[in-house]
Order: sequence, then structure tokens, then C-alpha cells
Amino acid sequence: MTKPLDPDMFDPLCPSELMPVRVGDKWAGMIIQCLEDGPRRFSELRVPLRNITPKVLTQSLRALERGGYVTRTVHAEAFRHVAYELTSLGRSLLDLLGEIHTWAEAHMDELIDAREAAERGTATG
Repeated sequence: MTKPLDPDMFDPLCPSELMPVRVGDKWAGMIIQCLEDGPRRFSELRVPLRNITPKVLTQSLRALERGGYVTRTVHAEAFRHVAYELTSLGRSLLDLLGEIHTWAEAHMDELIDAREAAERGTATG
């Protein structure tokens, strides 16, 4: 059994749309991070990804599955449940996502300033 996901593993104030590189959609990188320690059920993923709707989480998981990053396994035990797990291809992204995360943290103020300037219609430099 894997340890529970931290409900605060993603800062709710973090503007994920500022990430310069994405794998799949807006949520894919965060989903991949959630699966780093092993298989997770949909309800487990919803804990740290509380700002994503169930419909969009389902769409993102399906896209990751189609891309070969995630496998979906149906367990027909005493009660039926589904688990999602990284494939070796998906696991190969973890170091890259970690580097992007480190870069984004180092440049977060600049990214936010650039976004705010663009919204005001002024240039940054």
C-alpha cells in the first residue's frame, strides 16, 4: 500500500498555466507526479488535484493512457475498482518534470510579472 497523497502537494496559488513546457494538457504533469510512488485510484488523485473537475481528470487520464504514459487496471475483487499507474515511458518523464519544476520555482516572480504585464498590455524587459 502506498502512502496517501499529500492534499497540499500542489500550491493552490501556483499558476500552473505559466509552466513553459507541458506534457499533454494542463494537468498531465501534476497527474504524473501523483503517480510517482505507485498506482492510485481516481479518488486518491482527486485529493491533491481538488481544483480539477472529475470530467477533466478523466479526460486527462485517458489522454495519458492513449499516449502510453499511464496504464489503467480494473481490479475485480470483492469490490470493483480502477487503478492508474505510470508506464516506463511515463516514469521517464519524472526527472524532466522535476527539472522544469525547479526552473519554474526559480523564475516564478518573473513569470508572474510577465503574465501581469501582458494582462495590463505593457511590456516587461
